[in-house]
Amino acid sequence: MPRAYDPLAGDRAIFDALIDARDKYGAKKPILEDQERNPLSYTDLIRAAFALGRKIAGMTEKGERVAVLLPSSVGGVVTFFALHAFGRVPVMLNFTAGIRNLRVACKTAGVKRILTAHRFVDQGKLEDLIDALDNEYQVTYLEDVRESLNVADKAFAALAGAFPRLFRAHARHEDPGVILFTSGSFGAPRGVVLSQGNLIANVVQISTHIELDPAWVMFNPLPTFHCFGLTGGALLPILTGMKAFQYPSPLHVKQIPSLIRDSGAAILLATDTFVNQYARSADPGELSGLKFVVCGAERVNTETHNLVTTRFGDIPLLEGYGATEAAPVIAVNRPDRNKRGTVGDLVPGMEIRIEPVPGITDGGQLFVRGPNIMSGYLDEGGVLTPPVDGWHDTGDIVTLDEEGFITIKGRVKRFAKIAGEMVSLAAVEALAAGVWPGARHAVIAMPDARKGEKLVLVTDRLDAQVGALSAHAREIGVPELIVPARIVRVPEVPLLGTGKTDYVAIQRMAESEARAA
Repeated sequence: MPRAYDPLAGDRAIFDALIDARDKYGAKKPILEDQERNPLSYTDLIRAAFALGRKIAGMTEKGERVAVLLPSSVGGVVTFFALHAFGRVPVMLNFTAGIRNLRVACKTAGVKRILTAHRFVDQGKLEDLIDALDNEYQVTYLEDVRESLNVADKAFAALAGAFPRLFRAHARHEDPGVILFTSGSFGAPRGVVLSQGNLIANVVQISTHIELDPAWVMFNPLPTFHCFGLTGGALLPILTGMKAFQYPSPLHVKQIPSLIRDSGAAILLATDTFVNQYARSADPGELSGLKFVVCGAERVNTETHNLVTTRFGDIPLLEGYGATEAAPVIAVNRPDRNKRGTVGDLVPGMEIRIEPVPGITDGGQLFVRGPNIMSGYLDEGGVLTPPVDGWHDTGDIVTLDEEGFITIKGRVKRFAKIAGEMVSLAAVEALAAGVWPGARHAVIAMPDARKGEKLVLVTDRLDAQVGALSAHAREIGVPELIVPARIVRVPEVPLLGTGKTDYVAIQRMAESEARAA
């Protein structure tokens, strides 16, 4: 059974929590690995953090915000802890966001220096991106830093690794732990400051909510610039004794299933889209060793549940719900309490309130409060705006059933008013998925002179027709009002680097297609 929730367990600094984990699970326990297959123990990780951190400290000031432009990897995790070892604040940059958004992120966070790696830049073909940033910021390559390590640096790392509490920078749980940026699914990304206590509290909340075994391996292909990948894929396993296996891209559909098997992974973090793709490409046995899969960022489709069960047996897909502002997990299903169609029940320590929204009768707007809720948003002037009275407005419309399970009905911004009726765009996407379950669909609203707004379906199902949607709507008894007026067929529905649907790009695509029509 999961242990009892301790609300004070999150009142720690991040590097202190790492040292606590070493003391609890054993200094020699392998705890971090990536596709290079050179695992690090707790002692290795702490030593590496001190060695790298000492060099970075020589280039930066105490409390400085330092950008990290790296994939999910051993190097990325070591860099995160290296910054904390010397009292610097990691700013995790989304390398898929484009130069404009990266410039805004760096300006918002007040960044002077960006840490990256030659190998990553070469393999990701990011030379143009780095060239643009190099004109405004000091770009430091980790390979160059490692080559500069001398005997004195290594001796310091060995001594600090033996007595880490004597050498680590003192920090409080309320100090900044990381600066992240929201996904930008519906607009420009926002800077979010999470305290060290926010991150540790969420680790404690998750590990209390779901029983975890330190003997397990967590396979994380999600980027650490996304809070799900950082907290769930790196901090959670390392701080609870599980090995964190980092993989640099969720897009490597053919390579990941065999690596899940070879790494002995018990838990996979992913999105519905990627789980569906892995299940289709995997050979028998490659995923069957998983205890469960935790899915976030998008709704888990029934087809994905059925596909995994049919091909690999009873592997629970645990749909969860979170937000960058919540570090990120707010609710999640559990292996022994997994209710399809919901995002599970709240993790311990969370408070919620659901407020009515005019015109929406099924559900209300969700506000959350707890120890994992952010310190605040950063504006471009560097001003921090904390949530009012600790409450974060998720912007989501939800329902709560009698057992405490939450169902997401859609975002407030993703409701259209058609002929005076409020229509959930998420419900329209579900309608399309019911007709063409193997395809990806996105629905947006556009102005309409007669009805106020009209629905447009963007889909990669190239033979999609409105008539099929109308027939399915009649069959399941939903009003014709939710059937899209127009379909835009595309070879590929745009996604963000996190795997979420890129509704900003889709809106532009639909508007461009409408102008050309």
